Amino acid sequence: MEQEQRRYWLALRTISGLGIHGLRTLLAAFGTPQRVFSASLDTLCSIPGIGKIIARRIVAFNDWAALEEELAYYDREKISLLSWQDAFYPSLLPHIYDPPALLFTKGVLQEDEKCIAVVGSRLATVYGTFITEKLCRELAVQGITVVSGMARGIDSAAHRGALAGLGRTIAVLGNGPDIIYPPENSTLCRRILERGALLTEYPAKTPPHQSHFPARNRIISGMSLGVLVVEAGERSGSLITAKFALEQNREVFAIPGAIDAPGSKGPHKLLKEGAILVETIDDILDVIAPHLDRISRYPSVSQEMPEKTGKILPTEAPRPELTGDEKALWSQLRGSPKEVDELIGSTGLACQTVQRLLTMLEVKGYIQKMPGSKYKLRE
Repeated sequence: MEQEQRRYWLALRTISGLGIHGLRTLLAAFGTPQRVFSASLDTLCSIPGIGKIIARRIVAFNDWAALEEELAYYDREKISLLSWQDAFYPSLLPHIYDPPALLFTKGVLQEDEKCIAVVGSRLATVYGTFITEKLCRELAVQGITVVSGMARGIDSAAHRGALAGLGRTIAVLGNGPDIIYPPENSTLCRRILERGALLTEYPAKTPPHQSHFPARNRIISGMSLGVLVVEAGERSGSLITAKFALEQNREVFAIPGAIDAPGSKGPHKLLKEGAILVETIDDILDVIAPHLDRISRYPSVSQEMPEKTGKILPTEAPRPELTGDEKALWSQLRGSPKEVDELIGSTGLACQTVQRLLTMLEVKGYIQKMPGSKYKLRE
């Protein structure tokens, strides 16, 4: 976001009674927040759905000095502001019913992340912690960004797993970006900032509050292709995240557990309602593969933004290494595009194996699917 625009976005955020839909209406009419504050009272009142009360509050706003102090604090703390008009605003998030107009971030965001959310109980079992770290490590190796809430238990395990896979992870907070909660996650937070980002709709110095977390959960699901629930009780907040995912037309995945374990109640409920059972990451990758036509984890130099945006981009990363079977299938795609049946015949592998390997090659960015179910090497 350009420096000059930040103050106007913050100012709009302070206008009491101006909801997300009113803000959309104003931006559709004026283009930028700066033009909103330059408009006359009569002009604002003429915008359908705004009304005299909101219009008067906009015209009367005059607390610019306080906003400048707030922005100076953000600069010192390396906190960036993202509006839904910015390139690095999570690409799926604007499509939910009530996306946050403004996000406060620390760390590194990338354009058009391919994300999977992983959520679960704060009282994670040894098994739940182990399987979460394992699956998230494997997802990270395949170039998938792991999104969670940095809470105790499963959330923390998800972030640790992604970091162990030398991948990216994003923590969506229920407080300001300058507050670490829970406090014992200070080391984890520092590691996340090295390879990912903190993201929140709450401004700096906002303490965590119970009411913030359900709202936070809609962002976790809304910026992701799907939500994986590992362990959760019958009334767990993770089920709220899964509910948001369904409302947002996202995939819901669940890991089964022991039938008599309290933490199995939530995942088993979701499975009965049609969630996708997960035993390995292939169960996730097979479902999200159609969305992975381009892996943005490997940005080109041309994607770098001007210095004035304040966004820090990582250096270009190499593609993940291929297994022996993946290399064998990849070599068969040299030359012209091929159909699945051709690849089955030339490799002698089973249909299910070829489909799985094609998914992995697509996820890793080596091949792309074409019309007619043909595959070719990515240029």
